[in-house]
Amino acid sequence: MGDVIHTLPAVQALREAFPQAMIGWLIEERWAELLCAPGTPCRGTRSPQRPLVDWVHTVNLKAWGESLLSVHTVQQIARVWNDLRSARYDVAIDLQGAIRSAVLARWSGARVVYGAAEPRELPASIWYTRQTVAHGAHVIEQNVSVAEAIAGTKLKAPCVELPHDPAAERLIDQRLAELGSGDFAVLNPGAGWGAKRWPAQRYGSVAKALAEDGVRAVINYGPGEEELAREAAAASEGAATPMTCSLTELIALTRRAKLFVGGDTGPMHLAAALRVPVVAIFGPTDPARNGPYGTHSIVLRNPESPTTHARRPQPDEAMLEISADMVVEAARHLLNEPPVA
Repeated sequence: MGDVIHTLPAVQALREAFPQAMIGWLIEERWAELLCAPGTPCRGTRSPQRPLVDWVHTVNLKAWGESLLSVHTVQQIARVWNDLRSARYDVAIDLQGAIRSAVLARWSGARVVYGAAEPRELPASIWYTRQTVAHGAHVIEQNVSVAEAIAGTKLKAPCVELPHDPAAERLIDQRLAELGSGDFAVLNPGAGWGAKRWPAQRYGSVAKALAEDGVRAVINYGPGEEELAREAAAASEGAATPMTCSLTELIALTRRAKLFVGGDTGPMHLAAALRVPVVAIFGPTDPARNGPYGTHSIVLRNPESPTTHARRPQPDEAMLEISADMVVEAARHLLNEPPVA
């Protein structure tokens, strides 16, 4: 999820540089709602439900790998292959920098394939026909710099357009109305792996403090994070309400939030993309590269935290030195700031 959101500004910049171009995106099926609302055609005239790209091509690489020789998988692969080739792309750009994404970029049939000279997985560069040196501290800046090679001019990281789905907007309005009126914050105790997770009980303490200021807390959680949500809700003593959402619903929910509190996760990057103020609680990952971008934010990180992407299940000990009071203080500071223009 984070990789997709970090790529959106580069594609938005290309859209603004080439407004008449036909732009497609090859994406994992589970993240497609970041580009196209459910039930919306995956190709054709752009709309609020699919505002950025003209064609969304979906793959399910994990499922394909588990049943590579089945008739169903072969049919799905053939469909994607035919869709990609029928679009007749002139240029492909791999911004993920993985071997599989580089291979799929060549799979598109585009004559020219751009990628970073030093991609995330170095062998990926074998499949690029043109390599460019990425620059910038943040991964969004790096992605935009690769897109500049296609545009042939300097690009900036613009505000991005995410899908507006009327059904999801109505559903979220209904859920929030049931909770009562007033401002609310989204708290997100989950993370990709244990070392990035700040204790769920502390999110409950933050929720209690925010409730004293008249700001409700909604605890966002995804599949496998039910226990984290329960722990945070229990610690909040009724001040926080757990809420699970589809991606489209999460976009609608986050748009309405006054504040987001969470770690280095996809929902945090979504909040930043939507210009929602963010209190980001970082542990082993580097906020200079992966922190909230383009919005009012406060990043809390213990300087003793090691910078690593090792997926350790144990909590980062230095991260545990960040107290609930520190997070509440940062939240109150952001709540008193004027909104981003």
